[in-house]
Amino acid sequence: MTIINQRMTRGEANRKALQTPLSQVVTELQHVLSQRVVAYTAGVNSRTLQRWASEENEGNIRNAGAARRLRIAYEIVTLLLAYDSPYTVKAWFIGPNPDLADESPSETIRQDRLKDALGAAGSFIALG
Repeated sequence: MTIINQRMTRGEANRKALQTPLSQVVTELQHVLSQRVVAYTAGVNSRTLQRWASEENEGNIRNAGAARRLRIAYEIVTLLLAYDSPYTVKAWFIGPNPDLADESPSETIRQDRLKDALGAAGSFIALG
C-alpha cells in the first residue's frame, strides 16, 4: 500500500489523488475503509468497485461522478493518514461529524458535498 504515514499538506494530498491511477485509488481505499464503505461513498455497487480495482485502462470508467467522489475520498484518507491511524481514519470517515450536521463524511461525499467533507477533514487535522 502506498499511503504513507508522513505529514503532508492538502495540496500534496490533492496532487497524489489526481496522479494515482483510479484502480490503485480504489484498492487503497478498500484497504483502509472496506469495500462496502468505499462502494457506498462512491455511489456504486461492490461488483462495479471490484471491476474498477482490477482495471488497467482508466478510460473504461465512465462514471465521472463516482470517479470524482473516489478521488476526493482518497485525498481525504491520504491526508488524515498522515496524522492518525487507519483505524481512526475509518472511524472518522463513517461516524457522525459535528462539522457536517452529524452526517458522516462518507455520506457527505456520496451527496457530492465535496467541499464540506474536505473542510471537515481540515478541522479534524487542526484539532490534532
